[in-house]
Amino acid sequence: MTAIADIHAREVLDSRGNPTVEVDVRCQNGALGRAIVPSGASTGEAEAHELRDGDPDRYNGLGVLQAVANVNEIIRAAVVGLDAADQQAIDARLLQLDDSPQKTKLGANALLGVSLAAAHAGAAARSVPLYRHLNRLAGDAFGENVPCRMPLPMTNMISGGLHAGGKLDFQDFLISPVGAPSYAVALEWIVRVYRRLGELLREAGCEADLVGDEGGYGPDLESNSLAAELLTRAIERAGLQSGEQVTVALDVAASHFFDGEAYRQSATGDAKLTSSDMIEQLVGMVDRFPIASIEDGLAEEDWDGWQQLTARLGDRIRLVGDDLFATNAARVQRGIDLRAANAVLIKVNQIGTLSETLETMRVARSAGFSLVVSARSGETEDTTIADLAVATAADQIKIGSIVRSERLAKYNRLLRIEEELGVDVKRWC
Repeated sequence: MTAIADIHAREVLDSRGNPTVEVDVRCQNGALGRAIVPSGASTGEAEAHELRDGDPDRYNGLGVLQAVANVNEIIRAAVVGLDAADQQAIDARLLQLDDSPQKTKLGANALLGVSLAAAHAGAAARSVPLYRHLNRLAGDAFGENVPCRMPLPMTNMISGGLHAGGKLDFQDFLISPVGAPSYAVALEWIVRVYRRLGELLREAGCEADLVGDEGGYGPDLESNSLAAELLTRAIERAGLQSGEQVTVALDVAASHFFDGEAYRQSATGDAKLTSSDMIEQLVGMVDRFPIASIEDGLAEEDWDGWQQLTARLGDRIRLVGDDLFATNAARVQRGIDLRAANAVLIKVNQIGTLSETLETMRVARSAGFSLVVSARSGETEDTTIADLAVATAADQIKIGSIVRSERLAKYNRLLRIEEELGVDVKRWC
């Protein structure tokens, strides 16, 4: 047993210059684990609660000093002495301290900081890379041995919605280098397509210098379809085969333009659409472009619409639930039962602890759902999700684009992991 000797939290800044929680967990043998909690702009109603101070005179009310105090004054006393390698016991103690459904007592950002830092400490105490430690935890959670595997990147190219000032209704237009023989080659392809897309945007007289929260270009385009068309042309200009070597993905984030009755695509003409209209629009785009994945194509509580969308496209592409599932095992099980979606976006801060995240992944895996580990729009230099994706053999990882250091930290971490795993590691299909 490697007992936790001390826990300390502090307020640091994320990629948007907003405060977030960083936690250090130190073991009796000197091993140190550190983690920083990300933050989302496009957040679903079912997500765990991110505790903010609300003081308008400090960081526009976004300070996290109360969450930090909850770690240092409440959680620390309850967790010191536990085994850093016993993740389930640590997370169980955290959930005893805050048993509210959405972690409103202490804040999911307080709980998650401790949970992830403890995992880092457990790995350090065992003198193994984090992905090896997480792989052992995943095997215990899933009830089977899980092979470490490099995830296929899903990379942001064009940003809209809440990530880029609402210039497009859809939030992200992304690519996946499905035909790349290795992660290192995949990353080069991604950069190549990104550069060619910038050329096309400049030639069209569009913005190709300013970027959104996640590093994607933020052009003012007349339609969502035009964004997909430009992205397809960029793949081909990069000397790659669209649909064969590189596919397109959409993050619609439909909850954020659903008014409770209709989907209002105001950025591209103030269209007022029903669920059926949205489905037809998405089917039309899949028919026209090499789209292999759509995330949050409908609103988070539009379960009937999700069932219809899955019936139409579920045997052709990945239909990924983000706001729909909120990394919540119960919501994923509902999706399984209703045959709504066929893939789950995994964001650790949506649920609040590592153990709950692994349980959600177990439920999804058991039903054959694909797993996509994801960053948030408010990110940091913390690279935990890269190790998590490898450790759980996730199908894909969604980090953001390739021009901001909080994103590149994770892409570069994956390069190091691939080097450690060697050329024989099983990769994506």
